[in-house]
Amino acid sequence: MKISCFSTHPFDREYLEKASVGTDIVWDFLETGLNPKTAILAAGSDAVCCFVNDKPNREALVALSSVGVRGLALRSAGYNHVDLAACKELGLRVARVPAYSPHAVAEHAIALLLTLNRKLHKAYNRVREGNFALHGLMGFDLNGKTVGVVGTGKIGSIVAKILRAFGCHVLANDPLPTQKDLEYVDLPTLLRASRVVTLHPPLTPDSHHLIDREAFEMMPSGAILVNTSRGALVDTNAAIDSLKSGRLGGLAIDVYEEEENLFFRDLSDTIIQDDVFARLLSFPNVLISGHQAFFTEEALTAIAKITVENLMCLVEDRPLGANEVRFET
Repeated sequence: MKISCFSTHPFDREYLEKASVGTDIVWDFLETGLNPKTAILAAGSDAVCCFVNDKPNREALVALSSVGVRGLALRSAGYNHVDLAACKELGLRVARVPAYSPHAVAEHAIALLLTLNRKLHKAYNRVREGNFALHGLMGFDLNGKTVGVVGTGKIGSIVAKILRAFGCHVLANDPLPTQKDLEYVDLPTLLRASRVVTLHPPLTPDSHHLIDREAFEMMPSGAILVNTSRGALVDTNAAIDSLKSGRLGGLAIDVYEEEENLFFRDLSDTIIQDDVFARLLSFPNVLISGHQAFFTEEALTAIAKITVENLMCLVEDRPLGANEVRFET
């Protein structure tokens, strides 16, 4: 079976090839992303493999279907970027990786929080320049602080467990409060009480710009916001205004609403054209990593393994179980 893999990075190729040993998969690795113009490159493929910043919109899906593609395997848990209505009409099945290593993302969220709070990124650069002064490096103890965890699925629940080990009082918010050991409250209550807020819900129409201007006004002055889920959970312009006013004490993000043209690329020799992102970079209390939270050996191994299994099921028309994205009826 032939599979076109879009948005391929060297690490994708390494792990996917290793996971597909012993199968009859023939890979066509493409560095370009999937969009209406590039969909034709999948001609002759039984299925395509996509990443989070690809654009499987209606036009692209029609093009894929016209060249014989029967399904999409997403190398991600989220599927908000896929036009599911078009998939249903075209008879294209969609598979995802609902869980690969929730510990990878949870641990990265904590790493961002600790780095931003204790100014470790600044201290690292200072020491390398022979500057051992401590001014401007003051942080606060996490022990005893109230931390709000928004979204308590596999990742959010692990984050909550880690934070409790630090001695934090954890408040949780989720439309489906499934963790019996957590204290659930409504979002305004969580925002008003939390010194730190960390986001872990999926991106849906209801959660788009979940943290907006009103939400920032609810947060205590000096609070820190961490986002390792999806960029569009946060209204970036509202975050910038809150940072400028001094109300938001710090922002640590691994995702960005308009990251498609930035992340997973080396732009070190170019000028960033995204003025909003450039503005974020100008703040001393903003810490950004480039969609790196998933990037561990364990996570990549699991993603590749599950993706290969999904592709086999898609092409052989076998059940996918919980990995299949269900279409609304």
